[in-house]
Amino acid sequence: MTSIAYTAGLHQIADGCWAWLQPDGGWGLSNAGLLDGDGESLLVDTQFDLARTRRMLAAMAPVTAGSPIRHAVNTHGNGDHCYGNELLDPAVRIWAAPEASAHLQAESPQLLSTLMGLDMDPGLSDYLRRSFGAFDFTGIRSRLPDADVTADTELSVGSRTVRLLRCGPAHTHGDVAVFDPASGVVFTGDLLFIGGTPIMWAGPASSWIAALQRLLALDADTYVPGHGPVTGAAGVREVIEYLAHVEAGAAELHARGRTVRQAAAELDLGRFAGWGNPERLVINIDSCYRHLDPAHPAPDVVSLFTLMAGWPG
Repeated sequence: MTSIAYTAGLHQIADGCWAWLQPDGGWGLSNAGLLDGDGESLLVDTQFDLARTRRMLAAMAPVTAGSPIRHAVNTHGNGDHCYGNELLDPAVRIWAAPEASAHLQAESPQLLSTLMGLDMDPGLSDYLRRSFGAFDFTGIRSRLPDADVTADTELSVGSRTVRLLRCGPAHTHGDVAVFDPASGVVFTGDLLFIGGTPIMWAGPASSWIAALQRLLALDADTYVPGHGPVTGAAGVREVIEYLAHVEAGAAELHARGRTVRQAAAELDLGRFAGWGNPERLVINIDSCYRHLDPAHPAPDVVSLFTLMAGWPG
């Protein structure tokens, strides 16, 4: 893998292949990608708000002027990968798993603004403002994908044949990775967080691990994560190891009768403790508990964010 500096902006990572990177990869600071098929392009993900999406599209303009974006992929339904969809030309066909479309339809872009404006626990309010206060959700209109990825799909993008890989459930219920065999590049969406703590909204961990093992089997040169620096196979393996570590620890602590809060405080993260947003462990343990025990309550967003705000206490 060619070394790619982890600096903000557009980076060419292979012939006809670019990554849009947003350090430090924390909440909402997502990566994206562009594939030029000589006459038309494919965009992988938009951004969390309109201003960031405009900046990204402007940086891509020297490429897309000659190869207009004809296809886009939303790798999943979290807003930091699709809230900028409305800025794409109406003729652009947007691909996503149907579960991602349902997620986007069900969750208003203004939800976080609403939560930040509520009179809540001061710790939670402060955490939400620190995590999401830099983004402007005003006036965003959800543009839904219009092409379902229900199975692996080959997509012609000019001279390129790109593979859309249906993965998971893993990070969410509708994860899709984009593999360009010609360049040996995989855009993983949030199947990969590099240097930051993965967050398991869906799971189970075993399904996420299987998805990552499948991506490893592609023997690709380069993996562009949803958050964090561009990586090679070693970065994929490290995320597998994190997920396996949390899955095993959660199973042990569940068997000992620990609550999610207790388990998140007790589980030793070891070498993963230095990753960004370690408080996401709370959500990961809650997900593991749900898959261990069908009677475990369904997740409530406010409750989970409250637990993260109070971690590790």
